Amino acid sequence: MTLRHHCLRTLALLAVMLLVGGCAMGPTREDPFEPMNRVSYRIHTTIDTAVVKPVAQAYVELTPKPIRQAVTNFFGNIDDMFSFVNDVLQGKPDKAGHDLGRVITNTGFGLLGLIDIASDAGIPKGGEDFGQTFGVWGIDQGPYLFIPLFGPTTVRDGSGWLIRGYATPIAHINDAPTRDFLLGLNLLDLRASALQTESLVNQAALDPYTFIRRAYLQRRRYLVYDGQPPPEKEEEE
Repeated sequence: MTLRHHCLRTLALLAVMLLVGGCAMGPTREDPFEPMNRVSYRIHTTIDTAVVKPVAQAYVELTPKPIRQAVTNFFGNIDDMFSFVNDVLQGKPDKAGHDLGRVITNTGFGLLGLIDIASDAGIPKGGEDFGQTFGVWGIDQGPYLFIPLFGPTTVRDGSGWLIRGYATPIAHINDAPTRDFLLGLNLLDLRASALQTESLVNQAALDPYTFIRRAYLQRRRYLVYDGQPPPEKEEEE
């Protein structure tokens, strides 16, 4: 399946979730579709435990760390390119300069990003994405959603990921086997990087679903406000 098809299916799923869950308000304002989200979470956990996680564990065990790091660096270089675009859209010239410098350095001298020379040189990553840009523009995050095989998101962040998924240069590679291999490798790299975090969540949380939701929403709010979020309405009252 190409990334474009994946994005279209994800968009359709978001629409269905909103329509089906419209009359089922949950106990929290940010998670009005909690019953449906919990079903999605259980589906996600079942598939991940049976298929995705074992593949990611095998990847970590069988692939030498330098190769895995090169893979992470390669996709991180693409992240830096999108971060530069969002730096510009948010009016952050300093971050834009850093991210553009990272892309030029790692692409030109780091073998298309396989070697992260920019980090060794002390050039910081911006880490901006379209969801953060929408937040900076004042667009509300919308309801919290949990999508199987995708994970936690919101309507705002999910829309940003759809744009990112369509615009990524990998999705426009004409050779289908190469394109699909790189897309799969990207997903595998992301899942492998979450193995340690997952174990911490399972050990620390009595209700992993609630823990993941709170952590995700708090982190996204923190990122939108560059680490200085204003007090929430409940806190002010």
